[in-house]
Amino acid sequence: MAALLPVAKWPPRKTRVREGLNTPMDVSKTLCRLDAIADGNALAVDVESSTGGFSLILLRQGERVFAYHNECPHAGRRLDWSPGKFLIDAGFVICAAHGASFFVESGRCYAGPCVGSGLVPIKVAVTDGEVRLSSDAV
Repeated sequence: MAALLPVAKWPPRKTRVREGLNTPMDVSKTLCRLDAIADGNALAVDVESSTGGFSLILLRQGERVFAYHNECPHAGRRLDWSPGKFLIDAGFVICAAHGASFFVESGRCYAGPCVGSGLVPIKVAVTDGEVRLSSDAV
């Protein structure tokens, strides 16, 4: 029987407090107006970042918007068949490359080559008619 080794105890983390910075940060970014996405349809938006940026798919159902990285988990290709043009059918988004089908509300794949995996969700909020990237989204 293998001998158990003692577990190292790490010193507690020190939290640095900066004087004068006690206000909450609001770094939400407006992605588009809600009315720019037809109900039951999708819109692609590009988000700039320090690492080069990424594309999102925004899917609208009524007043709710679901956002995911615009990338199929099967082969890493974009979901749109043409820039910003998506295959949407009965509340499902379908990858144009290999036909993987995803639930809009969860991003979970239910048919196609990546069943059981899913799209990477991004937190967004609809505020004052705008779709905004939440400050804790990425």
